Parts: sequence; C-alpha cells; structure tokens
Amino acid sequence: MRQRLVIASFAFSLICASCAGLEQSDTPDQAEPRYSSAQTPAGYPQLNLWGDLHLHTNQSFDSYAYGLTTITPDEAYRFAQGDAVITETGSRVQLSRPLDFLMVSDHAEYLGVMADTAAGDPLLAGYPVGERWLNYIKAGEYGKLFMEGVGLDAGSGVPTQPSEDYMRSSWRRVAETADRHYKRGTFTTFAGYEWTAAMHGALQHRVVMFADDAERVSRIIPFSALDSNDPQDLWRSLAAYETTTGGSVIAIPHNGNQSRGAMFDTLTVNGDPLSQVYMVQRRRFEPVVEVTQVKGDSETHPALSTRDEFAGFEKWSNTELNPTAPAGSIDESIGRDQLLGSYARGALLRGLAFEAETGLNPYQFGMIGSTDMHTGVSAAEEDNFFGKFPGSEPSADRLGGKLGGNYWANLNLSGSGYVGVWAQENTRESIFAAIKRREVYASTGPRIRLRVFGGWAFPANAISKVDIAEAGYAYGVPMGGILEGGQEARVPEFLITAMQDPDAARLDRIQVIKGWRDADGELRERVYDVAVSDGRKIDPVTHRAKSLPDTVDPATARYDRTVGAAALRTHWRDPDFDASERAFYYVRVLQVATPRWSTYDAVRYGLPLPTTRPASIQDRVYSSPIWFRPE
Repeated sequence: MRQRLVIASFAFSLICASCAGLEQSDTPDQAEPRYSSAQTPAGYPQLNLWGDLHLHTNQSFDSYAYGLTTITPDEAYRFAQGDAVITETGSRVQLSRPLDFLMVSDHAEYLGVMADTAAGDPLLAGYPVGERWLNYIKAGEYGKLFMEGVGLDAGSGVPTQPSEDYMRSSWRRVAETADRHYKRGTFTTFAGYEWTAAMHGALQHRVVMFADDAERVSRIIPFSALDSNDPQDLWRSLAAYETTTGGSVIAIPHNGNQSRGAMFDTLTVNGDPLSQVYMVQRRRFEPVVEVTQVKGDSETHPALSTRDEFAGFEKWSNTELNPTAPAGSIDESIGRDQLLGSYARGALLRGLAFEAETGLNPYQFGMIGSTDMHTGVSAAEEDNFFGKFPGSEPSADRLGGKLGGNYWANLNLSGSGYVGVWAQENTRESIFAAIKRREVYASTGPRIRLRVFGGWAFPANAISKVDIAEAGYAYGVPMGGILEGGQEARVPEFLITAMQDPDAARLDRIQVIKGWRDADGELRERVYDVAVSDGRKIDPVTHRAKSLPDTVDPATARYDRTVGAAALRTHWRDPDFDASERAFYYVRVLQVATPRWSTYDAVRYGLPLPTTRPASIQDRVYSSPIWFRPE
C-alpha cells in the first residue's frame, strides 16, 4: 500500500536537476514539504487555529489616504487578541473572540510614508511624494491620489523612492512590532508586507510572509512593485533572502478574481511560456492562495462552473482599478481561458494539464482566506463587519457610499475571510510549517472545524471515532497531500468531519469538488453532496440533495437557529474514479442561510433593504485539495 505525501515524481526530480539558475535550495524537498509526526514531540497536528494573514493599518498609503486610517500596527495586534479599539470615525469595535495569529501586511510601496510625513519624520524631510499626496487629501482630490498611487504601483511614472535609511527604518519598525506582540503558545505574529503589482489593471498582488524574527527580517528591505511587476523577480528576491539569512519566506497571491486571467495564466507577465524554473519557483514560494476576502470570493465563477449552483457566492468580477465598471456584476462574456486564470478551481484544473504535459504543476496550492481590511481591524463577521476603509465602517451612510466617492460601492464588499490552520503548537514554526505543507483551509467568516483525509483503505470504523485524525494520518494524507497511483483495483476514500462554529449558524451540507483531466485532455469538474443535514437524501444519480429553506427574515435580520446540523461527517468513496486520470479533490462546507452584513445594516439603521445584493448568504469553508497522481 502506497500512502504518503509525495515529495515529487521521478520525472520532477530529473527536470529540477536540469533547471539552470536555481539556487541549491530549489530541491523537490523544498518545493513539496513532507509532514512527519516524528518531527515534533507533540505528534500530529491537533490544534485548529484561526487568523488573518492580510491586514493593513495606517502604514499603508491607501489606508491613510482614503479616510485617514489611524489604527497602528500595535493597535491591530491588540485588537486581534481581543482588545477593543476606537477607530478614526469614533466607533468602538471588538471581536466576539480573539484570533490565534495575525500578520500586519502593509503595502511595501511607500510603506509608512503617509503617516510618517504627517508626523514630521526627519528621515522624510524634503521627500516630495508624501507632501504632494497629503496636499491632495487636504484638497479633496482623492481621484488624483488614487490614480497616481495606482500608476506608481503599476510601474509608470515612478518618482524617487524614499531614502534607504527611511525604508530600513520603517521596515525594522514593522518587524519589531510583530516581535513585541508574539506570545509563543498563545498568540502568534508574523512580519510581512504586500507586493502590490498591477499591469494594465490586472492585479498580481501577493502578501509576503516571513517565518523569522526582527533581527533576521530587518537585514533586507521589502521588494516592492516599484522594483518590478514581475512575480519571478519577487521570487528571486525571496530566494536571495533565504540564501543570505538562512530564513524562510513565502508569497501568498490574492484577488485572482481581479487579475483578468493573469494570476494563473499559461504565460508569464512578459508573454513567455512558463519555464521549468518558473514552475518550480512558483511551487516553492507560493504554497497557498488567498481565495476569499473583502474584495470578493475567488473560488470559482458561475460561467466556469455552470453546474454548480453555489458558484455565484460574493462575486466581484470587475477589476478594482476600473472606476467606470459596476463592481459586483458577473460578466458572462468573460472567456473560459480568462476564468481559468482568475479563479482557484480553474487554476487547479489548469495545473493538472501542466503536470500531464511537463511533469510539473505550478498551480498545486492550498487555499486560505484573510480580510484585506485597510482599517487595522480584522472584523469579518457579518454582524460585526467593519468594512475595508474608514468610509465603509458601520454608519447610516455606508450602504450608499463609494470609495473616494467615485470608485467601488461599499455594498459590494464582502464580510470575509479567515484562515484555519491545523498545527501542533501556536508558534511561528508550527503555523508556518502547516502553511508550507498546505494543511490549511479558507473561511468566509465562520470558524467551522474541518478535517479532511484521503487514502485507499481506511478502517471501516474510522469515521465513527470522535477524532478521525489518528486513522487519517496513519492510513492516509491530510488536506494538502498527494495520493499516488498504482492502486488500479482500489478507489480513493475520504474521511471528512465538519463541526459548526459554536458562535455561528448550523451546517447545511458537505460537498466534495472534484476536478480531473480526462483521457482526451479535457478538463472537467463535478460537485458531490456527501453529507447533508435535516434528514435529506442524496440522489444516487445526481449526487445532490434538495435545498434547505432560507429562514432569514430581512425585516429583523433573524433566522431559525434550529435548522441544519451541528456536525456532519462521512466516509466517502469516489463513484466515478478512473486510475488513469489526474485529479484533485477539495471539500466545501456550507452553513445554512444567514443575513448578509448589508441586511444587518438595513435593520440597524432603519434603511430600505438593498436590491442589488442578496438579503442572505451561505457562508462556507474551502479545504486545501488532495491530489491524485497516476503512477
């Protein structure tokens, strides 16, 4: 029986050995980290930790520009630990429960410049950009500020950057603040920043996450989009950091839904085919993708997944950089190639094709959520949603407002998301390792406890155990793992358990999303209901169950809390398995319908219910995939 996390195929090893220009650390072991319970005395991961790896404070130029965000990184870390803070609008905000970890990831471009110029930092004396932008704010010229800032991030008309002394000072402050709030075993922080590249309105944004302390991280200056808009140059800078410091770092792409197909393309940003070096480096430095956040959900799209009735969740197809486009609309004219390059499910499918043709899969990633809030507060719950910028914080004017008065509508923002991690300890080492091996999952808000294991022959009573993890690790691989072929007489099995967030709604169903490449080279997908609540039956032909009633009352923002299940579990076997076809499987768990944040606002402020967004939504979690690779 061959059940293990695959490091790499023999072909992968041969190709890597021939890749010119790779660092010594660019080995299959680095690209495909292994999980072993022998690596830690704590044994297999038993802690389900929750956090946010994408949060902006007053150190980001756009946070300061659009509403003068005042929340500092210090306050952001205290808020995540459960403290109440007062925002720039005078609102008091507090999480219903603390988070377990947080990374403040302010934009690398002009990091700290706006707030420090306003504070009179002597290292910025005579630097023209900050003063010019502050004058735009004073004059109310937000459109000019927005477009100039976007143009700078896109590499056009770049002025002189701040002095190296200032950039080192501002970055050291970021890393030291993270260290100061790190409480090993209780609350974990990471130093990081956002690389904010965009080309012709197509976002290529990545959050950069360091595993190391301030002393090591401060040896470099963040690599920004002012240095290059090419992800390959970003990866080279990360490789240089690891080589020169002995540290560890990754990049996390986000908002593929606003990349116009560029995030998971078949070509580089320069129009070249993806090289072996590109694919190895992408796998090495981008083990996960942020698929849900405040600017919409990037799991899939209704025009791509036409038989998935849940594919239209919180869609925001138009780029944030196009103020004339009606944000939130679903553009049915988008071509299939662009959809494959914009959404996670499409990218996972495209990765199967690359692997079949080259032996390498550049899109073998796990899935996480984070907020991308620019208020300094990671408040993503629908009934405690604090928006993206100060202008979208709770108020009677929020539903009708737009960023800068002319850009995206507040109404289209999503109350999302968080990342769930399976770790041995609440430490930098353990959480970072979980992300590297993809034992993580994405949530649009609720902290649903999800376990997923894949294997060939789990014990018949494994699913009846209170904790399926012991059998899961002993006989299979967890989410993020790979199942090898050579088992033609067997069908892959999956142990799946989901428990509701105790502070949120009950569960509607567990679904398995399968994608595969068939014998003709076609990329296919199918959604299976595998466990459902309220005594419903799953049709053996369609593999689907009937919908539950939507109990949300828009007039009161209340719903029936007895509908749904507190927990669901299943031992599922793929009924359509073909051992010759490459495939992936990931799990989606749906809550029952609950009020959207805009419905809570309408009730709270006595406003008409918005008509361009639904009154209710079904929040959800997405597991990282498990891949099947034929021998």
